[in-house]
Amino acid sequence: MTDTLRPLQSATPDAPPAPVAVPGDPQKLKRSIGVVGGTLLTLSCVTPASTLFVVVPDLFSSLGTATALTIAIGSLLCVGVAFCYSELGTLIPSAGGEYAMVSTMAGRLAGWLVFVLSLLVVMIVPPVIAMGTADYLAPVVHLDPSYAGAGVMICATLAGLLDLRANAWITGIFLVLEVVAAGVVAVLGFAHAERGPGSLVDLSVASGSGSGGSGGVDTVTAMLIVSGLAIALFVTQGFSTAVYLSEEMENPRRNVARTVLATLAISAVIILVPVIAITMGAESLTALTEGDISAMVAAWSNSAVGTFVSLCVALAIINAGIVMVIQNSRVLFASARDKAWPSPVNKALSKLGASGAPWIATLLVGVPGALLCFVNLDTLYGVTGVSVTGMYLLVAVAALLARRGSHGHAAAWRMPLWPAVPVVLIAVLAYVLSQQELAYLGWTGGIVVAATLYWALYLRPRRDTRWLVSVPEDGQG
Repeated sequence: MTDTLRPLQSATPDAPPAPVAVPGDPQKLKRSIGVVGGTLLTLSCVTPASTLFVVVPDLFSSLGTATALTIAIGSLLCVGVAFCYSELGTLIPSAGGEYAMVSTMAGRLAGWLVFVLSLLVVMIVPPVIAMGTADYLAPVVHLDPSYAGAGVMICATLAGLLDLRANAWITGIFLVLEVVAAGVVAVLGFAHAERGPGSLVDLSVASGSGSGGSGGVDTVTAMLIVSGLAIALFVTQGFSTAVYLSEEMENPRRNVARTVLATLAISAVIILVPVIAITMGAESLTALTEGDISAMVAAWSNSAVGTFVSLCVALAIINAGIVMVIQNSRVLFASARDKAWPSPVNKALSKLGASGAPWIATLLVGVPGALLCFVNLDTLYGVTGVSVTGMYLLVAVAALLARRGSHGHAAAWRMPLWPAVPVVLIAVLAYVLSQQELAYLGWTGGIVVAATLYWALYLRPRRDTRWLVSVPEDGQG
């Protein structure tokens, strides 16, 4: 981790000093979006409605009335994480996102491990969420979840091949619909409140959660809440997409921080308010613990409203798939440009299509994602939670090192309360990791070990020609 890169001077040795198109040069993505487009794309990656309807029910099943409190704590932690992303993202505006930031600040090995963790997250999450589409299309048509998920991934891949500005408008329209759906749930929940605000902190869950309950009540312990924080951090995790898009943002020094912080604030409200309403409006603790939000909406209103909400959620999932494919393809594109792979692979992944999208990288994200829809992914939420927490931990370490030497004088957005924010984050995230299930830690740890071996046996011996993390010169202004 001490093998750090020189600040903002990591271009490949054979790159020309002037921004002239020379065959063999690393290609640069086109700057075409501002704060509004970036916020729409980033919010769509958070995908509040699909998170609310797909991820949050799992939290209800284990945390009951403590779900809102856990998400609120996770959102507060994410404020500190967002500060780290904003400072590092404006200092190092690269499509590589976390790995470019961490490589520059904490060393190439640390950056490589962050890349592997981020790749785990971005490859697992889209198909898992996509398979939820069938449940919410059920009022109209009955589909096999695997085939429905695969179809969503293929559609998202085709959309990912379009121009980024066009995708900003497509995802923006879908985003409006999912916000409306979340708003309907919130209004109905508050209108049919069965219990008062005190229920948000009574920390109760029905016995026999997930199977209809047994009529008893269990207390949610502090350890359960800490364990649930890994998933709670994942609930708003998509705000980091702004950093992945920083290379395609106009004036990234200003716009990246605005997009990161605005997206976190908006998504936290869109998710947390309906969760509070559901907690207060559920007919019983057993109904809340079962987490069937569609059934609650139908009980609060009528089948037509339930169908409308379900279709909005289905669109939200498609929307999330589009943005996640866009984000993930940029990560692969950047890793190839930074020479993380053998030469033929680097050449293929760095190819740009007529629309400016990295088309081979997009296909390599979308097609495997469609295939993953036919795999049992029951344990992958746990692996994702561990990966997100570990990734945030390494980003916090990089933020702690972000003001050393010339980095401290470079033009960038600077977080308040530094270094206290990254120090507290490191301590809290390390503790959250220690409370995760051994199986999830084992799976993630095994992948990290394999990645370290690849680093030791292939990348490090070729340090002059491989894993040359770069920041585009035109991204510094």
